[in-house]
Amino acid sequence: MKIYDLSVPIDEGMPVYPGDPEVRVRVAHTYESHSWELRQLSMGSHTGTHVDAPSHMHHGAATLDELPLERFFGKSRIVRVSDPVWPEGRGLFFIESVDEPYFNRIAALRPPFVGGDLSEALERELLGIGIVTYTGLQGLDRLPAYTDFMFYGFPLRIAGGDGSPVRAVAVVED
Repeated sequence: MKIYDLSVPIDEGMPVYPGDPEVRVRVAHTYESHSWELRQLSMGSHTGTHVDAPSHMHHGAATLDELPLERFFGKSRIVRVSDPVWPEGRGLFFIESVDEPYFNRIAALRPPFVGGDLSEALERELLGIGIVTYTGLQGLDRLPAYTDFMFYGFPLRIAGGDGSPVRAVAVVED
């Protein structure tokens, strides 16, 4: 078994989507002052590697805390837009940019989630039909092609949450 961390580190001053809150990480308690260490985090819910709930782009749609945990993990596969067939019943991850013209092809497969370099228009359409999206992933190109893997990308359980940073992990069996 091989485990791949697909997450970017959360760090002070990291790049964010234009207009989103900047990331702030500060030491609030030190070993010297409190006998433990504690950091205060300030960031937007769509910082770094993150998952988007349908409510992110659709008023009244499902929020993170309303979605069952099964929507955030499962059998998955890397696909390329040029692949003649994409698998059904799996999460789909793209290592190349994917835009709106691929919506119908993705929607027909009804994957539980889709990830990669997705255009905003495609994300909006996928979220509109209840397909969870993952963005800000790194290292998808390290995963084997045409091989199923288990993906895990659990969000924080934010009440009314529209999105959340995740620790995205792929597990590939030998």
